[in-house]
Amino acid sequence: MDLTTGTVALMGAAGFLAGWVDAVVGGGGLIQLPALLLGVPGATPAQLLATNKLGSICGTSISSVTYYRRVRPDLRTAIPMAAVAFAGAVVGAVIGLHIPKSAFNPIILVLLVVVGAYTLLKPQLGDRTALRFSGHRHTALAMVVGLTIGVYDGALGPGTGSFLVFALVGLMGYAFLEASAKAKIANAATNLGALVVFVPGGHVIWPVALVLAVTNPIGGYLGARTAVRLGSRFVRGVFVVVVTGFVVRIGGQLLHWW
Repeated sequence: MDLTTGTVALMGAAGFLAGWVDAVVGGGGLIQLPALLLGVPGATPAQLLATNKLGSICGTSISSVTYYRRVRPDLRTAIPMAAVAFAGAVVGAVIGLHIPKSAFNPIILVLLVVVGAYTLLKPQLGDRTALRFSGHRHTALAMVVGLTIGVYDGALGPGTGSFLVFALVGLMGYAFLEASAKAKIANAATNLGALVVFVPGGHVIWPVALVLAVTNPIGGYLGARTAVRLGSRFVRGVFVVVVTGFVVRIGGQLLHWW
C-alpha cells in the first residue's frame, strides 16, 4: 500500500509515544492501535493486531535490554514467566483470529478501573520490593501470570504491559521499577508469540509496520532510561495517569462519546 505523508507522520508519532509509555508502565497498544484504526481504516482486525505487534516487539525488545542492563532483574523469575507468556500468546493469537474484538472492550475497562483504584488506594504500593512468595511458589505464580496475560495479549493485547506491571506489583510484591523491567521481558515474549501466528498468515501491513518498527524502539529506549533514572515513584505516577487515560478513552468509546 502507498502511505501518504500524513499517515507516515501519524504512525511515526504514535509509534514513538506508544514505545515511551510502554517502556515506562506498559499499555502502548492503547495508543498505537487507535492510531492504526485512523491511519489504515480499511484494515481487518487481524491486520491491525499483527501490524501493532510488529512495531511493538521492536520497542519492547529495546526497552527490555535497556532495563536489564540498568536494573538487573532476576532472570530466574523473568525467563520462566516469559517462556509461558510466549506459549500463551501463540494460543491467544489463534483464538484472536476467530473472535469479535468488540467483546473485549468492556472487560478491559473493568480491569483497568480495578487496577487504577487499587493503586490509588494503596499509596505505598510498589515503592519497594517486598516479595510475598519465595522459591518455587514465587516462580509458579509468575508463570501463571505470564500464561494468563500471554493468552490475553495474543488474542487482543491493549494494556498488556500495564496488566503485567500491576500483577508483579500487586500480586507478587515488586517495586514498580523492577516490575517494569520484568514486564518488558515477558511482553517481548508475548509479542513474539503472537507474530509466530500473524506473520505466516500474511496479516502484517509491512509499510506501516516498518514505520512503527523505527519509531517505537526510539520511544522505548528513551522511556526505559527515563524510568530507571527517576525511579519507582515516577513509574507509579505515570502508571496512574496512563490507566486513567485508558479508562476515559475506552469508557467514552463504549458510551459513544466519540
